[in-house]
Amino acid sequence: MPNFSRRQLLLFFGSTAAATALEPVVSHKLFGGSNTTMAEAASLTFTPVRLPHPLPIYQQQSSFLATGFGQGSTLPAAPVPNLDAFRPLDDVVVPPEYERYVILSWGDRVFPNPDDYFGYNNDYTGYVPIEGRNDGYLWVNHEYNSFPISPLAPEAPADVATFASTGPIVIEGFPTAAGRALSGEFMYNMGGSIVRIARDGRKEQFAAVKDAKNRRLHGLSGLGINSQRSDAYSGVTSWGSKSYQTGDHNYLVATGPAASEVFESINSDGLGNKIIGTAYNCSGGTSPWGTILTAEENFQGSTGAFFVGVQESVKPDGTQTGYAAGTTGAEFGLVGEKYGWMVEIDPANPDYRPRKHTALGRYRHENIAMRVQAGKKLVAYLGDDRRGGHTWKFVSNGTVKNPKNKGNSKLFEDGVLYVAKYNADGTGNWLPLLLSSPTNPVKPSELTTGDPLKLRSGSTRFPRRTGIAGQTTDGGSVVVALTQLTSTTNGVTTVTAVPESEALPGYQGKKLSDFYTSQGAVLVDAFLAANLIGATPTARPEDIEINPRNAREVFISYTDGAPGSDGYPDSRIFVVGKFAAAVNDTQQSGGIYKIIEDSADSTGNTFRWERFVQGGEAGSETGAGFASVDNLVFDNRANIWGVTDMSTTTHNGFAVGAAGTPNTIDHTRTGDVSAFTGVFGNNWLFYIPTTGTHAGQVVPFAYGPPRCEMTGPTFVGDTLIISVQHPGEDCPFTPNPTLSRTIELLALDGTLFNQTRTVSRGSNWPSNIQGQAEGPPKPSVIGIRRKRSNGQFV
Repeated sequence: MPNFSRRQLLLFFGSTAAATALEPVVSHKLFGGSNTTMAEAASLTFTPVRLPHPLPIYQQQSSFLATGFGQGSTLPAAPVPNLDAFRPLDDVVVPPEYERYVILSWGDRVFPNPDDYFGYNNDYTGYVPIEGRNDGYLWVNHEYNSFPISPLAPEAPADVATFASTGPIVIEGFPTAAGRALSGEFMYNMGGSIVRIARDGRKEQFAAVKDAKNRRLHGLSGLGINSQRSDAYSGVTSWGSKSYQTGDHNYLVATGPAASEVFESINSDGLGNKIIGTAYNCSGGTSPWGTILTAEENFQGSTGAFFVGVQESVKPDGTQTGYAAGTTGAEFGLVGEKYGWMVEIDPANPDYRPRKHTALGRYRHENIAMRVQAGKKLVAYLGDDRRGGHTWKFVSNGTVKNPKNKGNSKLFEDGVLYVAKYNADGTGNWLPLLLSSPTNPVKPSELTTGDPLKLRSGSTRFPRRTGIAGQTTDGGSVVVALTQLTSTTNGVTTVTAVPESEALPGYQGKKLSDFYTSQGAVLVDAFLAANLIGATPTARPEDIEINPRNAREVFISYTDGAPGSDGYPDSRIFVVGKFAAAVNDTQQSGGIYKIIEDSADSTGNTFRWERFVQGGEAGSETGAGFASVDNLVFDNRANIWGVTDMSTTTHNGFAVGAAGTPNTIDHTRTGDVSAFTGVFGNNWLFYIPTTGTHAGQVVPFAYGPPRCEMTGPTFVGDTLIISVQHPGEDCPFTPNPTLSRTIELLALDGTLFNQTRTVSRGSNWPSNIQGQAEGPPKPSVIGIRRKRSNGQFV
């Protein structure tokens, strides 16, 4: 675990070397913004929650070990804070000074249409106030479907097929057989919900409020417009007989180059600029003018397990290469080029037609952070959450007049999209993604410079074009690696990656106009186009936030450096694996980075970058004590809050499914050590104070139920609103037996110790805290607040 001095911390968060001489004053001015004194900030105002793995904070501070719902004990600080045994609860565990309560759950009927219900796997939350902090519209993303909603959900383990599913229990008439009805219900459970929430002075807890503006926006909104088509999909306008299933005309529209040059000019589905639905909604952002921008992430569908999605591959003109057989795109006629965008919604105005801003590019969008200042250009930062995905910046051509004017939405329609190129010396460049941009792709041999193991041979992807690397068709992508890679199935050998020596000459020294027919087409294929011009493949950017005290600084959570089928993070910048057999060698579990813009208004083409903390166990070299950092948020005192997104398949060292098979955790292993995230238990919420005695330390604040992910943190006054996504994912919930194993962890001194880990196989939350011990798990949105609130969260 790196130990940051207060001077280092101040420098990282935007102070200058000279200013650190005035540390208390500078800290207050940089981070405070309130009347909090340095004395008040000197110690924590809550008891950190105890997690299974040791952290430095446990050496200095007592911690709260939860033993039951609302019960627990206080463990004193200890020089060696190793636990011999740990049992995470099936609950959201918060410090004893705080309370947690459910605001909304999947299946809740909170809409004017009694058939409509709150969607599945809630993610990003955004709050638009009506009257101050106590009354407003809550937007909630619904990202995807997973078991136990249905044993036919995408990627459900085979051995859960005979167990109970929650769909028919929670939603009357939920389809149980494969077909259009079930596919449609899966699409309906994605998208987003707009629900008015309020609280009164007595309970001080938010609750849903009846409002005519409460409404759903989902993956098949506007399906009724298929009737306007002249192809085989003209009759595909419903998936059932309920009112929300019969197909409405609440379609979306698009703005920007792809809208005019691809959707309208080529018009592959006959609907022009009309778009059916938004889905796969992961993170997002809330604009100063009161709209929500929601990110369409994993839209890529494929034949087989990942069938809820559309075709990602496109031709040089920006239209899909064809429907992917067996996908929901093929079922409902959803053309791939219309998905994978940033979507703007106005919760307070049902007459505002949601729109997809194509000038921001099409890729697996994770988030957006906006710099909006009067008299300046609008600047937005975005991330492409895939292995080898990129970090993006959009700069509008127009300027902001009033940050709260809803006319600012038009600024997203005209501007330049840039992609980050990181240099190993700590500098960087923003490369414009224009039809005229020169091609200069990064070679796999360069990407693997910092990787002695040459994992996955440094593979990356480029657009497939006739005549390059022996290709005979246009559209989709081709994998390029250090050397040729092959796979053999049933005696047939297939080339899966072309060597760089053969492929790269065909991609170098050209312009994007040699590969695409229009600027709109470039934006539709932004990921591959960025690879062509030399953008840096990164370690899955999960969230980006602008420092509230210094708008030139942009914080980025990169969740995992392991290479994958989509690409290979640049090993000169990111840790892509564990390279040595030493048990405490650096782990690849992501980290928090910072970009510092060289230009005062953030519109320039150069920047500097730094790595603040590296993920991994605190006993590993450079490890910060967390893994797979996801959403970040600053509170009103500029402290950082973060959540983890460790893969469900590794939680507590057990694989998903009915069997609950233990994963191998061997600290002498090298390469991809994703299984190591099992040591951290359930996904959790942490706090990094930026002032006081514990400044710069990772302080555990909460953890969620088994197999869940805590997502979308939003501060509303003294309350943190946060989603609890997919509790009990891919595991049966009834019966819900206990699993137990011995798990290997790193102590803070880098040596190993063993712990008995006991955990329920799946989850029954929140039914179990509502009187149903073995009731169905339901993704939910909760509120967390101090029991004796002083108007501040901390």
